[in-house]
Amino acid sequence: MNNQSSSKESIGASLQTVIRSNMRQYTMIAALILIWIIFSVLTGGIFLTSRNLSNLFMQMVTTAIMTSGMVLVMVAGNIDLSIGSVLGTLGALSAWLMAIKGVNPITAILITLAVGLTVGVWHGFWIAYRKVPAFIVTLASQMAFKGFTLAITKGTTIGEFSEGFKNIGQGYIPSFSPEDSMHLSTFILVILAVIVFVFATIKTRKKRIKNGFAVLRPSLEAAKIAIISVAILAVGLVFASYRGIPYAIVLLSIMAGIYIVITTRTPFGRHVYAIGGNQEAARLSGVNVRKTLMIICISMGFLTAVGSLVFTARLNAATTAAGSGMELDVIAGCIIGGTSPWGGVGTIFGAIIGALVMASLDNGMSLMNLPIMYQYIIKGLILLVAVWIDYANRKK
Repeated sequence: MNNQSSSKESIGASLQTVIRSNMRQYTMIAALILIWIIFSVLTGGIFLTSRNLSNLFMQMVTTAIMTSGMVLVMVAGNIDLSIGSVLGTLGALSAWLMAIKGVNPITAILITLAVGLTVGVWHGFWIAYRKVPAFIVTLASQMAFKGFTLAITKGTTIGEFSEGFKNIGQGYIPSFSPEDSMHLSTFILVILAVIVFVFATIKTRKKRIKNGFAVLRPSLEAAKIAIISVAILAVGLVFASYRGIPYAIVLLSIMAGIYIVITTRTPFGRHVYAIGGNQEAARLSGVNVRKTLMIICISMGFLTAVGSLVFTARLNAATTAAGSGMELDVIAGCIIGGTSPWGGVGTIFGAIIGALVMASLDNGMSLMNLPIMYQYIIKGLILLVAVWIDYANRKK
């Protein structure tokens, strides 16, 4: 009898842990919905139109892609202040190759990705093998790459690319019938996404039960599946009622899916969290800290290159100011999404929600024609509050 009682208490405690561990993400989603409602009221309903929401999601793709890499950087207890400047340089490089030198877009993309990886290796060498603080290394790169951008662009705008390249940031998946008011191919993809999500959730639940881990009650699990499925359908309906799913969103979904698997299902992901929790303890446990930090830096360089391609394609131009301040939006998105600036805590999904929150603030305040000075003040205060909340939770 005592064993049964203690078992029930253990399951109850584990269940509370499951709920608490996801509470930050649920709170962020609730905050996002509240932000959307407020901006919808303040803009007379313009904010929640299909056209604006579709544009909003496209605007947040670049930030969201880079937050996926920044999560690993911050979870490991580091920071990257250079991504805005690096994005500007890589975007200018790809534009220069295509518009000035006439290089094939595929070749230009491969060269840009290779340079992004090289930047990651450069940062990793100094951070992992020369023990220079990431703050200093990336701050130096921030200044240096601003110079590289000016050298490539020569202070002018480089633009006009091929349709194939522009589709990366501006294109939409084609519809089966262009004359349909509802984008049929998008609707089918969304239905398939819901089916995959439901089956994956059920499979994960069965696996957790088999291994003796705590799970939600069937009724709560069903409610969770229903709410998330409705959210996926709602987002899909937004895209389907406008022009369909943008290629940029498809790219983001693929990158986010890969990084979610990396952080939750691989030894490398566990090593990253171990380093962020206690680097010395991780080293003594057999984790190759140098190698892990190097891979994190290379990953950040690669995702910055991907983000630069999407950003340049969406604008159809590369400018000297491209990427300016982007690092602040990425870092703020990670922190708002639950990534701790002290390391050891953070999720890809939460960071993407945080990026969407930042993009929603930018979009909503722009629709309201709010002066840029107030936009900076509001975003700065939101970042400060997010860090304070994280610090308060760590003290508890």
